Amino acid sequence: MLILSEQALLRSQNLIDDQWRDAGLGAGLPVTDPATGEAFAKVPDSDAGDARLAVDAAAAAFPEWSRRPARERARLLKRWHALILEHQEDLARIISTEQGKPLQEARGEVQYGASYVEWFAEEATRICGDIVAEAVPGRKLLVLKEPVGVVAAITPWNFPLAMIARKIAPALAAGCTVVAKPAEDTPLTALALVWLAQQAGMPAGVINLVTASREHTPGVVDAWLADSRVRKITFTGSTPVGKHLARESAATLKKLSLELGGNAPFIVFDDADLDAAVDGLMASKFRNGGQTCVCPNRVYVHDAVHDAFVERLAQRVGALHVGPATEAAAQIGPMINARAVDKIARHVEDAVARGARVVTGGKRVRTADGPHYYAPTVLVDATPAMALSCEETFGPVAPIFRFRDEAEVIRDANDTPFGLAAYFYSSDVRRIWRVAQALETGMVGINEGAIAAEAAPFGGVKESGYGREGSRHGLDDYMHTKYLCQGQLG
Repeated sequence: MLILSEQALLRSQNLIDDQWRDAGLGAGLPVTDPATGEAFAKVPDSDAGDARLAVDAAAAAFPEWSRRPARERARLLKRWHALILEHQEDLARIISTEQGKPLQEARGEVQYGASYVEWFAEEATRICGDIVAEAVPGRKLLVLKEPVGVVAAITPWNFPLAMIARKIAPALAAGCTVVAKPAEDTPLTALALVWLAQQAGMPAGVINLVTASREHTPGVVDAWLADSRVRKITFTGSTPVGKHLARESAATLKKLSLELGGNAPFIVFDDADLDAAVDGLMASKFRNGGQTCVCPNRVYVHDAVHDAFVERLAQRVGALHVGPATEAAAQIGPMINARAVDKIARHVEDAVARGARVVTGGKRVRTADGPHYYAPTVLVDATPAMALSCEETFGPVAPIFRFRDEAEVIRDANDTPFGLAAYFYSSDVRRIWRVAQALETGMVGINEGAIAAEAAPFGGVKESGYGREGSRHGLDDYMHTKYLCQGQLG
């Protein structure tokens, strides 16, 4: 049993129309500690019937919520933001227990997720249309921004608080109502978050959340895809699932925001500050044990600085402490489940079989609380023939590729169907602009490894999806444009 200061945060039911309910068929889904694989809580295993009830509630609540003055919506979001920060420690403990993220990182995620609620509370009051200069006397041409309607939000397990906050907050700010389904591995954080929204005074039906197992998730999501009352899908997850959502949304022409897979390059040029580059790679690669969509998956280092960079990096990576998420010293916690560890091990074994050399790590780690750990790893002599060059490893493995010239590394960095994030280090201002423009990604970190911020647009290009989260652009994705033409005014 997870003991919290505010035990009411630990929810075991769906939230539909301001009521906490079991799944319609009474089925339950165990929530497990990723380190041990042992169940410590249970939530509903919902089906299509529960999903439709959630839409019924959201659709009924939409007319009143969308007409509320923006300042009222903003006030409710600010109350929610204050409650999230007030319960930061409990929320961090829930994240660490169900996701495996070290406690200090989990605290940071709570602050990060809360920043989106605060940002969109403020943006709600800045929604503006246009008055267009009329071409004909006696007419007024106006452009309004209106909420799209009911939004279905489907979120991943790696940032169980930040991802759902980043989707629900702009939806509510715009005047939309929400149905949501968190990842089956990490439902407790999302349930706690919407309980706090309820305590903040959110009206009935404005936020509705259902949980479901991997087996029942398709039924839940397909019910939302088929329902014409759901006007937008926002999803963070794999590219194959994103493509399915896009295809199935076509029948009702839903608006879509898709933040999908990545294969981020991290480039270190020969004129880079190597210490800064190592710092940046540590921040971007090993956060959450490498389980983020913007983690560098391919590290390209110029031949002239390769050995010096690898030496510094290996020292830092080898010193990382692997341990239970609740351990104060832990820097790398357990991976989310056994499948994740198996994939990491497969990628490393394939790389070694194809000529890579392990500098540090390269093995599974068993701690006192379980087997779902993998040692932070640095590989050298990586090549495009290896599986880790074209598949997301989603783990604490940094493969190093050598390169010799700028054109070569740009070609290799862009040689992927994905285009979410990229990073590079250089002190040449002319190169900085050339490379930043040449990289085919939605986001670029230039001499910086931590690029996410609530004020910046987060999203990708190519098969990494479309739409943006965060920033003023993130609000636009929850609104449509209405044009009014009034005549006989002359």
